[in-house]
Formats: sequence, structure tokens, C-alpha cells
Amino acid sequence: MQGRSFPLSPSRTFVADLCHAALKLPQGVLARRIDISAAIALRKASSQKLPWTAIFVKAWGEVAQELPELRRTYVALPWPRLYEHKTSVASIMVERSIDGEAVLFPARVKSPAERSLAEVAADIEQAATAPITSISRNRMILQVSRLPLPLRRFIWWLAFNLPRQRQHYVGTFGVSVLGHLGADILHPVSPVTTFVSYGPIAADGTVYVTVGFDHRTMDGAVVARALALLEQKLKTVVA
Repeated sequence: MQGRSFPLSPSRTFVADLCHAALKLPQGVLARRIDISAAIALRKASSQKLPWTAIFVKAWGEVAQELPELRRTYVALPWPRLYEHKTSVASIMVERSIDGEAVLFPARVKSPAERSLAEVAADIEQAATAPITSISRNRMILQVSRLPLPLRRFIWWLAFNLPRQRQHYVGTFGVSVLGHLGADILHPVSPVTTFVSYGPIAADGTVYVTVGFDHRTMDGAVVARALALLEQKLKTVVA
């Protein structure tokens, strides 16, 4: 039987370029089951049902403010070094549709530790519902993705290795949005310094959280402490 081939759309090209960048990252992965029953109870009691994605973005932003290693990135220009950002920028891939194709575009949340949960949720909602080309970041992604491969890869290499550009275009950490679909990411593929993925919430109020991290930037002990602190933040500050 003979199949058929499809050209890569600009959005698929964007994801392919991100995966290419992620392949160069020596990634470690840690996981922990944490108790979020306090946050669940307060969310149920609230008249405003804020999305769990926003809650985890806010909580990890709080953790990153206490652990500066989470705000560091490995950059190669003008020489290999670690660069520590003053504040975090979260990157959350949201699913959109272009001509019937499900595509991904990044939502950015700047300084989540300094923002209210409602503001974090509003930023994610705006990225998920506003006309795609009304967001300048999306227009840039589509424009770059139409360029020849060598030029595309060079532009993304610059974005990853110039600290200020990296924070603006890539972010300092990522959070997945698949838990509500009943799935978890066991092997994260992401070019950001830390990538937080949470699975379905169990009946006992616990959830399995996985963190992929750039081993050039930090070691596993830092991430283990970060996961313990995440549980604490979800029970206290964020709740």
C-alpha cells in the first residue's frame, strides 16, 4: 500500500526546531508524588476555578525565586557560562488550530512569582484564545519557520545563547498542560532549563510531578529540593 507525504507546516517546523535544540541538552529527569489536597479543597471552595496549569506555573515561579539555580541558563556566547536571570519567565505550549491543523504556540508568563494567580491564568487564556497572528511572538515564530533551515537554526541558536533573548523568546522554565487529559510526560523533550509536567490528580489528592532539567546548569539534588519545595508552596503560599 502506498501512503502520501505532507510538507511541514510552519508550526510543525517550529516544533521540529525546538526538538533539534532539545537534543543538544544533556537532560536529567526526576519525579516525585506530591500532596496537593489543600490546594484542591481551596480551589473547589473558590468561585473562580483557576486552571491547574496556572497554579503550577505560579508555584514553580515561587520555587525559582528561592532557588536561584532554577533561574540559570547555560549559554555559549560570547563564551560558555551560566547566566542567572533576575526573575523567571514561564513557557506553556498551548494548542491552537490553523486551517484544521492542531498546532502549538508558547504562552509566556513573566515573573509568575510576582503575579497573582488570576493574572497568570489571564496570560495563559489570552495566548489560548486571542487571534493567533494578533500576538507578536506568534507572528515571529511563523516568519522564522518559513526561512531556509540553516538560517532558521542559526536564529534559534542565537535566541538560546544570548541571555536576554533567551528569556524573552524561550523562557526560563516550561510547564506541561496534559494532566487534564489524563496523561503524563515521562520523558520530557524540552530545550528550557527546567520543564515541569504533572499527571492526572489521584483521588487521594496526590499528583505525580516530573521535572526534566539541564544537567549543565544544576544537579539532581537541586531538583529534588525544588520538588519538595513545590509541594510546600502548593500547600501554603499558592493556596
